[in-house]
Amino acid sequence: MLFGILYTVFIKFMKVSYGVPHSAVYLLLGIILWSFFNEMTAQSLSSIVARGDLIRKIRIPRWIIIFSSSVSALINLLLNLVVVAIFMVINKVDVMQTVLLLPLLILEIYVLALGFSLFLSAAFVKFRDVGYIWEVITQAGFYLTPILYPLHQITNVTFQKIIMLNPMAQAIQDARYALVTHQTPTVWYFFDKGWYAYLPFAVVIVVFITGLTYFRSQSRSFAENI
Repeated sequence: MLFGILYTVFIKFMKVSYGVPHSAVYLLLGIILWSFFNEMTAQSLSSIVARGDLIRKIRIPRWIIIFSSSVSALINLLLNLVVVAIFMVINKVDVMQTVLLLPLLILEIYVLALGFSLFLSAAFVKFRDVGYIWEVITQAGFYLTPILYPLHQITNVTFQKIIMLNPMAQAIQDARYALVTHQTPTVWYFFDKGWYAYLPFAVVIVVFITGLTYFRSQSRSFAENI
């Protein structure tokens, strides 16, 4: 339903051109991958507090709670990818060998979302306003990521490169390249295979390690702070 609304507004009414074939699938894939990231972090954010009674009664590894929330979001992603496959058939998108890269890109998004989930869930135990702050951040992130608009509409090359350093922008563009069309500009295109192209992957690692470290440091006091 969200895809239908955005497709009607941006492609039919506003006549936004992505400059690539199969614009509908191109847009749908971006929305689905972002929704997976957003759903996973949003569900995990309050998961520790929501299971406060369980944590007080049973001694279990706290990370299992976050993992269970992430699995729920992952199942929804897989179901949504079935919808993408149906649209690919309807739009007669040729299945390319690079489609095999898609699981790796989903893994990248999952690790990034897991890092944020671990940090946010631990922070939410003490600071309940984190939920409102994260909602604003994800709203801004959605519009800063080239999902609804094509990158070529940003005329400043420097801004294009800054946007592509965002791991979500890099992963979504790479997924579009792998699944929809090779005309998709990726991080490798903007940085010409230089070392800057690896910065989005470095951000994912840093976010995950930071989230895991903070979660482990706070997990011992969850029962008392909830």
